[in-house]
Amino acid sequence: MRNILVTGCSSGIGYCVAKGLRERGYQVFATARKPDDIQRLESEGFKVIPLELADPTSVEDCARELMLRTNSDVYAVFHNGAYGQAGALEDISRAVLEKQFAANVFGWHQLNNLLIPLMRHQAQGRIIFNSSLLGYVSLPFRGAYNASKHAIEGLADTLRLELNQTGIHVVLIEPGPVTSRFRPNALKSLLEHVDIERSVHRHKYQGAIKRLEKAGPAAPFTLPPEAVLEKVIHALESETPKARYRVTFPSHLFAVLKRLLSTRWLDKVLLHVSRKENQ
Repeated sequence: MRNILVTGCSSGIGYCVAKGLRERGYQVFATARKPDDIQRLESEGFKVIPLELADPTSVEDCARELMLRTNSDVYAVFHNGAYGQAGALEDISRAVLEKQFAANVFGWHQLNNLLIPLMRHQAQGRIIFNSSLLGYVSLPFRGAYNASKHAIEGLADTLRLELNQTGIHVVLIEPGPVTSRFRPNALKSLLEHVDIERSVHRHKYQGAIKRLEKAGPAAPFTLPPEAVLEKVIHALESETPKARYRVTFPSHLFAVLKRLLSTRWLDKVLLHVSRKENQ
């Protein structure tokens, strides 16, 4: 039975992947931040480890607990715990940007550094990053999140080269729109950290708020989180996993457009998409 750590399991992709892998026979260690979520997951029979990715001590405690509970036999980690800080970059303070990177990038990096020695000792392992199509294209008013996912892409690409021939495979999952609680959480962080009324973009924010408040899918071609689970399973079980797994039609489309279009024309497409979704 292979041990895997799945971060950010309170809902959405993380919960779906943790549940699906457990049903497939993996010994899943699920993480969550909030006591209520931890209690709920435990009541469902999950092995849960508390984890606040923005807190270095919590990351260390999580890795130590995982080692104790697995006798340091860790096959894989699926990095999923993250959130989206919405807002125009000129409305995002340094402190807010640092907070975004602490959760979405620095915590993942620290966790890797604690787990890679275990995988090296076993001469095998899988490090799977849940990135985004916003890891290779950018949309306005998502700058902090765009930047964090671009950073993850860079970390994963470098780590893949550095771990070549170690038996440790590094994989990026690049979803587009997937059903989750991402938008409600993004709305909360927007209202908490951006002074909308004093922003020069205040009128544009109304469309963004309307999109974030919308119930159900807010974008065409939205898929359920099981679509991500399918890619994670392949990344875990293939002898030669892909470096990248794109999940939704938009993630495939924008990968092609990025190769074919000039920056000027790609910008026109992305601005059009942004205007349409924030109407």
